Formats: sequence, structure tokens, C-alpha cells
Amino acid sequence: MKGIAFKDRVVVQAFAGNGGDGSASFRREKFVPLGGPDGGDGGRGGSVVLKASKDVDSLVSLYFQPAQRAKHGDKGHGQQMTGASGADLVLPVPCGTQAWHVPSLQPGVRSEDDDGEDPRESPFNAERVFLGEVVADGDTLLVAQGGIGGKGNVHFKSSTNRAPTEFTPGTKGEIRTLVLELKTVADVGLVGYPNAGKSTLLRALTAARPKIAAYPFTTLNPLIGTLQFEDYTSLRIADIPGLIDGAHKGVGLGHDFLRHIERSRMLIYVLDMAGTDGRDPIEDFARLKEELRLYSEALTTRPFLVVANKMDTPEAKENLIKFREATGHTPYPCPPRPVKALKNFAKCSTTGDAVAARFWRSNSASLCKVVARASDVDR
Repeated sequence: MKGIAFKDRVVVQAFAGNGGDGSASFRREKFVPLGGPDGGDGGRGGSVVLKASKDVDSLVSLYFQPAQRAKHGDKGHGQQMTGASGADLVLPVPCGTQAWHVPSLQPGVRSEDDDGEDPRESPFNAERVFLGEVVADGDTLLVAQGGIGGKGNVHFKSSTNRAPTEFTPGTKGEIRTLVLELKTVADVGLVGYPNAGKSTLLRALTAARPKIAAYPFTTLNPLIGTLQFEDYTSLRIADIPGLIDGAHKGVGLGHDFLRHIERSRMLIYVLDMAGTDGRDPIEDFARLKEELRLYSEALTTRPFLVVANKMDTPEAKENLIKFREATGHTPYPCPPRPVKALKNFAKCSTTGDAVAARFWRSNSASLCKVVARASDVDR
């Protein structure tokens, strides 16, 4: 049986460590009568922390290990020695992970995952509180605070209580049920219907190797590729699985796919200009924009490019002319034989495919300009 290789939404039960108890101890030393109290404080409990890592691209490890426990603090000792603090539990997660607390779900109680029989009881649909997110590599987020160590009896001595036996226990660490959701962090998001050629474009532009086949839904989870330019700058491109009509309502896992577009600074609409399987590129473009608008109004303000794919048929050239007249947009016609070596764009002219070389150069320049404008707007 093939194992699960990708998860972008999981439920995690985080158990922070308890603080250690204080110590009720007295100094016992030769020639020191009535040494008095010397009980030390307890150590603090370990906390549970999320840390963004560029080397992690999925939450699958937490899917198989949903219970995460930090270390407890040690109790105090004599001679006013503080107990050892529990080590923090640092969980590496992908960049772009959001954390939510579900107060209504008690940790330790088995809950249905998103594949459960009753989706209304799923923790993903329960009322939850946003804790924060980790976006850049190295960002950290505290999701469960460790307990505080108790006080030793040395803190309770006074002029009237010279031999106190009181001490305080350590406080309990936080126990939380968390929902972690990954929203892919990329500069560019590829949007299109199934089998439009998004994975082929990503494979040609970057070193990513997504699955490519002559049937729809070959891409089942978002994939990231890095496009390198001659000036040593780069762009992260996200291949979003194909959308279908009604995606904004969750049809065809629409919500699971659309949320990965939210962080993209710009969008690239990949259209099947050949009209394969009776598709109309003009109608497809309008429906894709409408699906994004219904999901989030903010996506309609993102800068975008239109790529006309499958341009190796006569129908595609005719549809390209009709598309320009109907929409007013000028798509970039994708060549039928993309250049294989694109890490160094200077080598494009030596491949013998001059049309492809001109396309990739103009496309890369446009990407740089549009993303630069998007960056200026963000600042």
C-alpha cells in the first residue's frame, strides 16, 4: 500500500511540560546548627514551539505523530539548587504554516480527521482561535507554554517562621489541540483547469519534476519550483492542482487547493488554447477569475499573466486571436517544444529553438517586472 507523502492540514495535540515542584529542605552541615531552610525552586516545564524550515515541505510527519509532548521540569533540590528546566519541543514545519487552537476539543480524545464520516464533527470545522503563523525560514511560534517551577521553602522564612516547611508545586503546562494548515509561500502561482499544462510549464521553467501524464488530476498536491535568472535572483513558482467549477464552495477539494494561492504575489493563468475536450479558452479564463473572486476578493487585485498552452494546433492559433479580441489580454504563447535547459538562460540560443528562447526570455523579464511591482505595492 502506498503511503501518504503529503499533508497540508493536520490536527496535533500539544502537551507542554509541567513545572517542577519546589523543595522543602534544610541545611545540614557540621558545625552549622540551625542551618535554616535551603530548598530550591523547581525547573520550568518545556514549551512546544513551531519553527519554519525551508527543508520541510509537508506536515506528514505530524500527521503520523499527532501527540507531541515537551519535557517536564525537575523538582528543586537542597542547597538552594533550582531543578533542571525541561527542554522545549521544537517542531519543524513548512514555511507558511498557520496554527489554530480548538478550545472545544479536549486533548487525548480521539477525533475524526477530515476524512471522517461526519464532517460537522471534524476539528477543521469547529470554532477555533488563531495563534499565529510562521512564514520565513527560522520563524518560531509558541503554541503551548510550559509550566512555571514552584518555590522552595527558602522563600517562606521570616522572623517568626525560622523553619518553614511550605513549598509550592509547579504549575501545569498548557495542553492544546491544534489545527495546523499550510499555505504555500511562493512568488507566483499557476492557476488553471486540470490537464491545462501547468506541471509541464513548471517542469520546463524549474528543476522541479512533477508528474506529467495525458489525463487530468495528475497533480494531487501543490508543488514548488525555483526559477533562477542570470543575475542570480530567483522566483518560487507554485503549481496548484487543477481547479473545477464550484471550487470556491469546496467542490473537488477546492478550498484545499485555493488556500495555497493566497500567498502568491502574482498569478499565471495557464489556458488550454487548443480547446482540448471541447473547452473554450475564453470561457475558461472568465470562470477561473470568477472562482478566485468568489473565494477571496483580494485575489482579483493580484497582478497576473496569461499563458496560452498547447499552441501546436491550428485551432490554438485561431482561438488565440479570438481570445485577444474578447478579453483584451495578450497571452504569452507557450511553444510546443519547451527548452530543456533553463537554469542558465544564456544557453537558450544554443538549443536551436529560437522561438522558445525568445518566449522564455520575454517571460522571465515580465515575471521580474510584475513581481517587482507587486513587491513595491506590498511595501
